[in-house]
Amino acid sequence: MLDFESLYKTYYMKIYSYVMTIVKESSSAEEITQKTFFKALNARGSQKYRGNSGEYTWLASIARNLAMDQFRAQRRRGSMPEQEPADPDASSDIRTEEKDTVLQIHLLLHEMKEPYKEVFQLRVFGELSFREIGKVFSRTENWARVTYHRARLKLQEQMEHIDREDEDRNEGK
Repeated sequence: MLDFESLYKTYYMKIYSYVMTIVKESSSAEEITQKTFFKALNARGSQKYRGNSGEYTWLASIARNLAMDQFRAQRRRGSMPEQEPADPDASSDIRTEEKDTVLQIHLLLHEMKEPYKEVFQLRVFGELSFREIGKVFSRTENWARVTYHRARLKLQEQMEHIDREDEDRNEGK
């Protein structure tokens, strides 16, 4: 295992990026990422980390649990995280079909139910292996593969549905 400073330098941005996909708010993501490394530092000397998984998988598990704890606490308090308003000028400059497709995928992902949403994000954005994803969820590698495959199929079906609606709308003009 790396010394703590190397661990921090190596994985900080990856963990922060992963947390951003969950909480969608930079200050919360930064706070959770800091707490993740604090917990990791405290766990290194104890029996909590046994080295059974890779360092990134271990850190991602801690971060995921902290993010879920935060969501539960916010739900109990009746407050949900504020989302930064979209910049209206940014989207009006250049609009490409690829940009629209990426946005549509993110919107569909935002509405996707768990665990499909998180498994898809861990695989695509977090670049975790199915084995690592299975460990994050305390499940098998096969479970991660099946869940990812189902999430991908759901996204494809929804994208095809949207494309058909757009075609129907364009034909009606």
